[in-house]
Amino acid sequence: MKKTLIYLTRGIANVLNSALSWLEDKDSSADTNAKFLDLAPTDKADKAGVYCEAILFATNNTKVSNIALTGPYGSGKSSIIQSFLKNYRRPALHISLAAFVPEANSDGEKVSRQEIERSILQQMLYGADANKLPLSRFKRIQSPGVLSILKSLYITLGILALWYVFSQRKDIVNGTFFIPFAFSNGFKLGIGAFAVIFLWIALHHFYVASFGLSLKSVSLKDVEIRPAHDDQTSILNRHLDEILYFFQSTDYDLVIIEDLDRFNDSEIFVTLREINSLVNANAGVKRTIRFLYALRDDMFINTDRTKFFEFIIPVIPIINTSNSIDMVLAQGRRLALDERLDRQFLREVSRYLNDLRLIQNIFNEYAIYVANLETDGENLLDANKLLAILIYKNVYPRDFEKLHRGSGNLAQILNRQHELIRQGEARYRNEIEELEKSLEVGERQTPSDLRELRQIYAMALIEKLPAGVTNVGRDRQTWISLSQIVNHDAFEELIVGPRIFLHHANGNSNWIDFPNLQAEVNSQKSYRQRKEEIENKEVDSRNKVLRRINDLKLKIPALRMIKLNELLRLNADHIEELFKGFEENGELARFLILEGHLDDTYYQYTSLFHSGRLSPNDNRFLIQIRAFLTPEPNFPLDNPKEVIAAMRDEDFRQSYVLNVRLVDTLLNDQSLNSVQAQKLFEFLSSDLASCEEFFIAYYTSGLDVSALLLGLTNAWKNLVPTVVASPNNISHVAQLIAKLPLNSLKTLAGDFKELSEFVGANLPEILVHLPELTPERLGCLDFEIRNLAEIKDHSEIVRFIFNEGRYGLTITNLEYIYQQVLGWSDLNSMRVRNFTTIRSTNNIALIKRVEQNFDIYLHDILLKLQENSEEDIPAILAILSQDSLDQDALRKFLEMQTTQLPTLEGVPEKLQATLFQVNAIEATWTNCLAFMEAAGFKPDSLIDFLDLDVVRTAILQHPIPSDPDSLKLRQFLLNADSLSDAAYKAYIHALPNPFETLPQAIEPAKRRILISEGKITFTKENLDALDDSEDLQVIFVTNNINTYLNDHNSFALDDNFHEKLLRSEFENSTKLRIIELMDLEELASLPERSALIGPIISSTNGNLSKIGGGSAQSLIINSHPIATQISLFNKYNALMSDEEVRYVLASLPRPFSEIKTGYATPRLKNNSENRDLVKWLASRHIISSWGEDRFFTDDIKVNLYRR
Repeated sequence: MKKTLIYLTRGIANVLNSALSWLEDKDSSADTNAKFLDLAPTDKADKAGVYCEAILFATNNTKVSNIALTGPYGSGKSSIIQSFLKNYRRPALHISLAAFVPEANSDGEKVSRQEIERSILQQMLYGADANKLPLSRFKRIQSPGVLSILKSLYITLGILALWYVFSQRKDIVNGTFFIPFAFSNGFKLGIGAFAVIFLWIALHHFYVASFGLSLKSVSLKDVEIRPAHDDQTSILNRHLDEILYFFQSTDYDLVIIEDLDRFNDSEIFVTLREINSLVNANAGVKRTIRFLYALRDDMFINTDRTKFFEFIIPVIPIINTSNSIDMVLAQGRRLALDERLDRQFLREVSRYLNDLRLIQNIFNEYAIYVANLETDGENLLDANKLLAILIYKNVYPRDFEKLHRGSGNLAQILNRQHELIRQGEARYRNEIEELEKSLEVGERQTPSDLRELRQIYAMALIEKLPAGVTNVGRDRQTWISLSQIVNHDAFEELIVGPRIFLHHANGNSNWIDFPNLQAEVNSQKSYRQRKEEIENKEVDSRNKVLRRINDLKLKIPALRMIKLNELLRLNADHIEELFKGFEENGELARFLILEGHLDDTYYQYTSLFHSGRLSPNDNRFLIQIRAFLTPEPNFPLDNPKEVIAAMRDEDFRQSYVLNVRLVDTLLNDQSLNSVQAQKLFEFLSSDLASCEEFFIAYYTSGLDVSALLLGLTNAWKNLVPTVVASPNNISHVAQLIAKLPLNSLKTLAGDFKELSEFVGANLPEILVHLPELTPERLGCLDFEIRNLAEIKDHSEIVRFIFNEGRYGLTITNLEYIYQQVLGWSDLNSMRVRNFTTIRSTNNIALIKRVEQNFDIYLHDILLKLQENSEEDIPAILAILSQDSLDQDALRKFLEMQTTQLPTLEGVPEKLQATLFQVNAIEATWTNCLAFMEAAGFKPDSLIDFLDLDVVRTAILQHPIPSDPDSLKLRQFLLNADSLSDAAYKAYIHALPNPFETLPQAIEPAKRRILISEGKITFTKENLDALDDSEDLQVIFVTNNINTYLNDHNSFALDDNFHEKLLRSEFENSTKLRIIELMDLEELASLPERSALIGPIISSTNGNLSKIGGGSAQSLIINSHPIATQISLFNKYNALMSDEEVRYVLASLPRPFSEIKTGYATPRLKNNSENRDLVKWLASRHIISSWGEDRFFTDDIKVNLYRR
């Protein structure tokens, strides 16, 4: 009774408590709904009623027994069913298998079909009222109700009645128990009747209960007997009678089965369809039973599902990857997170979330986590990271649980961070080593490329040389063998110069012009341009490699500070195995981790924070140094001040102090940490080499590099020499320049010249480390850079160096300035007229820099530019006016120029001779006379000048001055014995007047020229002066023959001299006058003279009275040709007797020699001379007669005397 009262009291209390909770929930529903959402299916999913209408149609159609509601996971099938059941007035049985996932399944084992069927049968039978299934073999635990007291009282009374009847069994047997059978014996009869009724009811209950018994096995000691198909057969088929009994005893006409497709077993659907058919065919079931399945579209292959189901209702998903962002944003607005959550992150992560309940649960948990983690009211946590962790927790719940124990996939990835850092450092160091090797290879490759370029031009030159050439040269003083051309220092001059001198194997030498040699090799670029391209290419490549090396060196310490996601991306090729543990959902994990939303800060979001002085990192740092281990310079410290307080004094004189955060704290407040900071500087200055790794790390991530370096310079007097000599000198010097105060930098540069020298030699590398370096800081140093092109990427620095003149005077630098700094494009002018072009820029800084070291400019630029031959006159005069320049260098410069000075005005006297020697002055008689009158006059220089072909051609276009003031010039030309014969002849020919006296100091060739050109007056004295050369006398007389013939008695020349005159080129009339001066009687004994004189007499038809018969015979016999002999014979026959005539005829060639006594008939050519001959021969009776042959030959026939 007491228990009954307690039970009733608890029931009333529960009812009142439920009512109170309902009132509270109603009062706070607005706030609760805004903060949390339940995950149960909603009954408002089908506002349009489309799905409900379709399901209702199917449930009212007698032909439909199996209905399919198809759609992907999370499409809202359960909510549609709930919305339908809300208005469905008939009883429906709901079976859901969503929670039936045994532990074995998590390890990859497939859920057996019997387990699935057992779950279905259990939800079917145990869902109905136990009282409605009294005959079911599946017994349920029934809680006693109010009538249980009466039932127990009834059983007690029944047992007592049976015991009483049993004790009266003798009276019952003999019948006395029923006597009298009247009301007076009613007690006994009532008890007996009650006992019989109780016994009947008990037996009835036992009988009914026997229908639920089944024999599964029989056990006899250690032997168990059971059916062979007990484990293999379908549970649903084995308990089909239970199912039929269930539908016979209940009013359910619709069975809803959800999540059966999760097990991917289509056979279970076949079993259920069979059961549905059997139930509907059973006579005991008076209604149509319909099964409604909620399953995926791909559960059946092809068209099988249309054969299996009588009606299929497709469900359009309410959420997928394309619209999940809207659901996520809606949840964010619900919790007022629009301002805290990154819209881009939500947009990207929502692509991996396509389950509405999952999204709702994530934000429910978010509300709980935020409420616990942000208890101070400050929004210090990263809302995006918290949301990412909760997404990870909901999608990978098991891995999240393992994370708290330091295991699982995410924990493994986090634990690999240090290993990845070490791998990254090793990879960067290996790449640095490879790049440094490539620098060495590049330094060796550039000379190789230049040698190949030289070989190309050398082969082009050799191909054009004539056969037999063994040596070549720029002049005849220096010869280069063909095998040494490529390596010779004068190679460029040889290739660029237009003329090359050749030396042959036989010892001869000459020259040849190659004006287009470079164009034939490459029509677009000259040799020098191609050479500069190779050198610039090497410089650009070297700078690129140096920048890469610097970047890698900066990345090594930065790896310790890099975020996990960036570190994983750097090792993308080595992290694939890290994500394999996430299996099919690995894409979401990759996104969250690689985008940095999940990292090693997860613990801040997964546990409550308890404030303390030292963080775990701080403790690890102190533990390591107490174990005498030096942590990495970038070891993270969260509370460096507390770490400093926990360190010992001696720790600050050891490597333990070399931590970036620790040093930052020491330098930030040196007033509080002065002692420790001083110990730090002492340790750094004691051994720089062991601190290199710390310096690199601090330069990269330290907050006060300036204070560190300033403290070092004050505490360490030999800082500069040490850092300049260190392996990382570039990095140290770069930081000194960039971070030291200007006054300290100026002082340091003044005290240590090697600092400025180092900067000048390594400025490109320094700018690679510090591309943001300002010119103001470089102004504190006194340096000179070698190659401006190496820092071309730093235009502001280039402009500063240009304006300050802190660059070397080289061809490359000046061309770079001209083109890149001054903005001129005609680079060719810098190569053909360099100084002229520089002066034309009118740039004071450039001109001042050139004039500052003009000797270097002359040697290293003007003389090195082989094409620099077109300087204008003012530029040349400006160069010549430089007093300190080397004379040989100026001579070479002038030799290169094609521009000639018009006069000697403005030219120093000491250089005037050089101008004439190198033909650098215009060829005019005025300039020659001015040079002769100058104090620095050198006759040899003027002679060499006048001996040049180009000079002779130019100067002789103008007449030699004939005025008295120019007599000195004319006499110089007359006595210029050193001139070449051709030049001397040309100048002598140009003399306006002859000279009275023949110079004696000149060589015979020059005297011959003077005589031939008629520049010496013909006098006996001058003729006598030529006694040593009769040939010159003959020429002298020949050139003045008329004078001589008119006054030959004054000279007394003999016939031998006259004979030589006859051999000269005169007119025959003049020669005849000479012959008249000769003794002709001597001709009989002088056949050669006769042969010379005979043709002259014959051709002139002259009459010489001095010729006798003997002379005539000599003239006829010795003259040639025969026509001349016949002419002379006809002319002088009268001087000879008949015998002499016959003698002469016999001396003549045939047929004239046949004219003699005899029987022959000689025949002569019919011409006037022969006719005259035969006429006078006939007249003198030397021949008989003569006649002309009129029939055949027209010859003259000579008839001889027979005897």
